[in-house]
Order: sequence, then structure tokens, then C-alpha cells
Amino acid sequence: MSHEHRLRFKTLVMVLLMVVCANTGDLMLARGMKQIGNVEISAPGLRHALLSTIQSGSIWIGILFLIGFTLCYMTAVSWADYSFVMPAGAFGYAVQTMLAIVVLDELVSPKRWIGVGMICVGVLLVGQTKPNTTNNAGPVAP
Repeated sequence: MSHEHRLRFKTLVMVLLMVVCANTGDLMLARGMKQIGNVEISAPGLRHALLSTIQSGSIWIGILFLIGFTLCYMTAVSWADYSFVMPAGAFGYAVQTMLAIVVLDELVSPKRWIGVGMICVGVLLVGQTKPNTTNNAGPVAP
């Protein structure tokens, strides 16, 4: 397997892990906040929301998955272009939309589906490019 194919494969695997971690983390945060309810913008309301958040298992699971996302993201951009990694990871928006319907019972309008479809087309276009367009693998000068 050539260097370029290895780079593409490991970058796409890391992007997939980013999508899984980000979507799971966001979903768990949303679930936890829906369990807590509306946050009232007042001293007692914010205190209640903070205490409820700290005690929520869903919120903590979401935070752990978002830490996983951050680690995967940092790893991916250490060897691949930011301009490849972030757009490729946008596929997660389609997954998030499906999860919002299935898990959170949200309704998605046709206009939103059209937007999600456009994002997917963009992800496919970005996926056809090289993950790394620079020749150096060292740190970027300030």
C-alpha cells in the first residue's frame, strides 16, 4: 500500500472515529439537558442547572465522548490538512440529523434534509482530494 493510500485510510478511519465520538457526545449532552429541562437565566435557575448537570450521567458520558472527539481530531490534523479533516467530518451532521429523529423524536423539515444532502455532496467532493497537500510533516512556524 502506497504512502498516500495509507494516509488516506488512517485519516478516514480517524474522521470516522471523530464523527462517532462527536455525535455520541452531542446526543448524550442533548439527552441530559432535555432531562434537566429549560434553564432559567437567574441565579437560582443557573444554580439548579449547574447542580443538575453535575449529577447527570448522560452529561458526563457526553463529555467523555467529546474528549474522545478532541483526541481523534488532534491526531488527524497532526498528519492531514485541516481543510480536509474538518469538511470530511461534516458527514457527522447527517448522522446527527438521523439520531435526532430516532433518539430524540425531533421532526426534520424538507428544507433541513436538502441542507443535509448538500453537506453530504460536499463531503464526497472533499473525500476525493488528497488528505495532505504539504510536503513537510514538521511543526508549522508561527
